[in-house]
Amino acid sequence: MERGVAERPGAGLHERLDPGPGQAPASGLVFVLSGPSGVGKSTLIDALKRDGFPITHCVTATTRPRRAGEEHGVHYFFLTEDEYDGLLAADRFLEHAVVHNLYRYGIPLESVQAGLRLGRDVIMAPDVQGARTVRRSLPNAISIFLLPPSLDELPPRLAARGTETVEERRIRFETAQREIQLVDEYDYVVVNHKDRLAEALADVKAIITAERLRVHPRRVVLAE
Repeated sequence: MERGVAERPGAGLHERLDPGPGQAPASGLVFVLSGPSGVGKSTLIDALKRDGFPITHCVTATTRPRRAGEEHGVHYFFLTEDEYDGLLAADRFLEHAVVHNLYRYGIPLESVQAGLRLGRDVIMAPDVQGARTVRRSLPNAISIFLLPPSLDELPPRLAARGTETVEERRIRFETAQREIQLVDEYDYVVVNHKDRLAEALADVKAIITAERLRVHPRRVVLAE
């Protein structure tokens, strides 16, 4: 990836996150918040930020188009296919996957290291496929499955976003039906009821607080 072109969406990502030599090791708690499309992962992460809750969000990279209101480097790193391929070739993803047979997503390794190196616990919100990879790569990661009260709530939520075609919503819903079967693989489950985000937010905060109070916290140490 070339220097001096950071105005392009994905360019400069490595330079922005590269810690340089002699930095402290990356160590801390890693929380993985996952669940089916439309369940409210991004909404919950945004709520944690608004509340000023002390945790760092690891931004995911994606090749999908930017939605209205989304900011590069805040909600996602929006990359071109070539920029994504560059990170992939350099082995700079903690996890990466093609989601819903549509777009590529991945969590840049440096995004996780940057937060941990500053002494901050981190939270990420990959899709269910990506979450499985993260848990395999980081066995100490603490996983939370965000669940709708019923599958019937997902189609209206997806439709309300207005960001996918009918066919894309159908694919996402079919994927959700399979993903929900994997809830037993997770450490915690939080139900996100419609119009009751505050309850799900309080549950996630309680999980994070409890994990921090463990006698032997499940810390993750990332090699340089």
